[in-house]
Amino acid sequence: MTSAVEPTTVGDLMALDPIVVRANASLDEVADLLDHHHISGLPVVDGSGSLVGVVSQTDLVRARSTQYLWANWPGLAVRHLMTSPAVTVHRSTPLAIAAARMERRHIHRLVVVADDDERRPIGILSMTDLVHSIAAASHMPEPAAAADPGSPVDAPPEPGVRDAR
Repeated sequence: MTSAVEPTTVGDLMALDPIVVRANASLDEVADLLDHHHISGLPVVDGSGSLVGVVSQTDLVRARSTQYLWANWPGLAVRHLMTSPAVTVHRSTPLAIAAARMERRHIHRLVVVADDDERRPIGILSMTDLVHSIAAASHMPEPAAAADPGSPVDAPPEPGVRDAR
């Protein structure tokens, strides 16, 4: 019988092969990517594909609500709004540490980087991923409690003694 295993590391939950956006992309382009893919943030890369930051829907909404930024929207690029540097983790990072990092930094996603190249994004771990994991764990069957051999409930009835269970 196969049993579901609760995820314990970032690699168990992360979304692989993240959609990325170039730092020189327009804000309209990033808005279209977020909307089309139903995601809330993207790793930002430079021309060589190296991670340089993160841009989120919060960044876009903040720009929309700031008169100066909104007035200059057509001339702005992702690099003007992105958070840099990106907050990163490795796939082997325990989920508890990743969750604490997100909570402490007040962010909704971590960029997962390659073990051999801290600038290469290989995945994303989002708050949504963590919430899905929490919800899934609440539906997992509880592991069977180890029977206490001395427990009268678990002990078979003695011969000749009527079982009152």
